[in-house]
Amino acid sequence: MTFTTLEDAGKFYRNYAKAASFSTRVRCTNRKGNEIKNQLITCSREGKWKSKISPTEKTNPTAGLNCPARIYIHTLKDVGAWIISKVVLDHSHPCCPSKAEMLKQHRELSMSIRRTIENNEEAGIRPSKTYQSFVAAAGGHRELNFIEKDVRNYITREVRNVSEQEDAKEFGKYLLRMKEKNQNFFFELQLEEDQSIKLAFWADARSRAAFEYFGDVISFDTTYNTNRYNLVCGSFVGVNHHGQSTLLGCSLMKNEEIESFKWLFQCWLRCMGGNAPKGFLTDQCASMKRALEACMPTTVHRWCIWHIMKKIPSKLNGYKRHADIEQEMRQVVWNSHSKDSFDRNWNDFLLNFGLADNKWLSGMRSTQRSESMHSFFNKYITRNSSLIQFVKQYDNCLGSREQAERESDAADFHTVIPCATKSSIEAQFQDAYTHAKFREVQAQFRGKTNCITRLKNSALGYSVYEVGEQVSSSIFNKFVVTYDSVAAEVKCQCLLFESRGILCRHALSVLSFEQVSQLSPRYILERWSKKVKRRHTHIKSSHDEPLMEPRSKRFDQLVFRSQNICEFASESKELTAILHRAYDNVMAEMEALKAKRKGTSSLSHEDANLESVNELQSPPRIRTRGRPKNRLGSKLEKQIANATKKKKTKVLSEVKVMFFKFVAIEFIFLVNRLANV
Repeated sequence: MTFTTLEDAGKFYRNYAKAASFSTRVRCTNRKGNEIKNQLITCSREGKWKSKISPTEKTNPTAGLNCPARIYIHTLKDVGAWIISKVVLDHSHPCCPSKAEMLKQHRELSMSIRRTIENNEEAGIRPSKTYQSFVAAAGGHRELNFIEKDVRNYITREVRNVSEQEDAKEFGKYLLRMKEKNQNFFFELQLEEDQSIKLAFWADARSRAAFEYFGDVISFDTTYNTNRYNLVCGSFVGVNHHGQSTLLGCSLMKNEEIESFKWLFQCWLRCMGGNAPKGFLTDQCASMKRALEACMPTTVHRWCIWHIMKKIPSKLNGYKRHADIEQEMRQVVWNSHSKDSFDRNWNDFLLNFGLADNKWLSGMRSTQRSESMHSFFNKYITRNSSLIQFVKQYDNCLGSREQAERESDAADFHTVIPCATKSSIEAQFQDAYTHAKFREVQAQFRGKTNCITRLKNSALGYSVYEVGEQVSSSIFNKFVVTYDSVAAEVKCQCLLFESRGILCRHALSVLSFEQVSQLSPRYILERWSKKVKRRHTHIKSSHDEPLMEPRSKRFDQLVFRSQNICEFASESKELTAILHRAYDNVMAEMEALKAKRKGTSSLSHEDANLESVNELQSPPRIRTRGRPKNRLGSKLEKQIANATKKKKTKVLSEVKVMFFKFVAIEFIFLVNRLANV
């Protein structure tokens, strides 16, 4: 057989191999100068590979069986064609047509599949979910000419293939591109002597504008490890008018020393115009505490109760009555209605269970509540993310938070939640508050039905009430509520309004008892209002445009336009037939043009053309053994763990028998746990 080009001959043999159920490889190519003279293509099972590792230590599958099947192609000088001059059809192994599709050579990812994989990876969709979507669209696994491993390999090889040398440069180019798109984008870097990144902080224009409205209380968290260099992610999180978490800046830190936190907090304050928040919630970290005292002396610092309560099982499992301890601790934390009652109940709790010497518990004081972003970050960011992947996925986090706020704003504008009662005060909240906050107010109005109000004393318009709230069939909690009719001021002992900005059911009961029809504006906070025009809502969150090859751009443009054509044509059989004929004609015309221009096409990559970050270096990659941990312990936790470890070492000789019993029990527990898994 003869062929016009060597590529045509190779393609023919590959198609034959697929039909005959084997795969091929180019065994050798002979050249004269730059011109190919001949080529040998064999069955991929030709030859035999011998491992250097002894089979007794490790055995790997091998395909080599000295298969003789092959073709030999050489050029015909006179006619400028290629001829197959030698053919061996016999194989040294069986061939099964039903298994041919599983051979690597015959598996292929089309342009459409590759673009879908890239878009899904950008959106944070896991490879397994991406593959399952292809299976569902095709109608089953057998209808696809690739497997899940091909999807994963493409992501690793093409999408995530950022070298450690280029990673930091791409990160720097990203920051500069965002700054060029919007001059209010803020970033600062602190570098080591070798130009590797030590500290990084950035915040987009929308986050900076949102701080004006939602920067009163900030939650800051550095207990999440999210990249291949072991840099710690620190996120500044506020709460918007719907009660949703909103991101107000992000940082990457090489260490958690006092000076690092000082640099970060000063940088964040500069970003936010030098305005410190009223409250700051953090994990239990001494370095962070000292840095905050130095940078924000007027800000009230509290430990985040979410972190504290999450640690209860790991901190108390060593006690015999750990279940009772945990239950009682939760009772004290959630059912103490004032600072004094909390401190009193907490001291009683420590004494009753003999926990006064526990280092972790002895440091507790009354705290405020904060929502963690960990579960949210888990949707987008993995432990092995590169720097450029991290910032892109952080952009996705920003976009998701922006969209959630936009949807809630639209719902507030277009719909109304009916009042649950006939109260004119409830109608005031209905008119002013966002849906999410009005629902919280309604919960207090419903809870008012369980309250019994009793006047204790009154003088000159100042009244003191005792409100009994029935929490069970036989238990009443009592709260002192004061009402000043002259100043139109109501105050409850539970301090719900002071802590969450929502008027409590006890205060509402007193207002109802006093027959107040119009609530003072001081209790309808602008913070939760749906009527305020907020500047940040007109600013888009930062999003980097992907740097694609021209072919990928052209493909996306064609797909976008063809969708409208296909939607129109699918309305009837006649329109569909017209489109099919048009496709056939266009395909024939394009194939003819491609044949004429064969060998002249090329691909080029559009460079960002940003030279100011070319000296930037990535931090050294941290390689860990075993499954990496996303959660990092605070310094306080580590100190406690070290102290416990020293104590155990000191008394090991005295409790050796108990220790081995403990190990045996732990081993049995682990076996049972693995069996359940």
